[in-house]
Amino acid sequence: MSNKISVTVNGVARQDEVEPRMLLVHYLRDVAGLTGTHIGCETSLCGACTVMLDGQAVKSCTVLAVQADGCKITTIEGMAAADGALHPVQEGFWEKHGLQCGYCTPGMIMAAAQIIDRNPDPSEEEIRHGLEGNLCRCTGYQHIVEAVQYAAKKSKSKPAAGR
Repeated sequence: MSNKISVTVNGVARQDEVEPRMLLVHYLRDVAGLTGTHIGCETSLCGACTVMLDGQAVKSCTVLAVQADGCKITTIEGMAAADGALHPVQEGFWEKHGLQCGYCTPGMIMAAAQIIDRNPDPSEEEIRHGLEGNLCRCTGYQHIVEAVQYAAKKSKSKPAAGR
């Protein structure tokens, strides 16, 4: 038995048949072919699979693909501008060395983007709190926090239409 779902992924409308038990993370990787969303723990602890679902950061290992029917999904592949310019958070991770092995990076970037969307001038404490559900075993988080601070400053300096 399968269900037909209609979703918009990174601005592209899709219709696919999925099994009712398929997790969104597996849909994105195996059906949509977007492997930037990483599979970490599959128990919602690590955050490596974080994506935006209708503008809200969610761990895609906790959402069934059928639950996303009718939704807009943004993955790490959809963060850069159409011309290839990096999203301010992506640029911040590059400039401030917010990654090492890179496994947690896509989920961290998605969570960080939501932090800045909710508060364009987050404190270090607010950034750390906002990233609590995303684990990194390499960096110690300081460079990640600095990357989010960089992105927040860069986002504030851009006109609203430029975001």
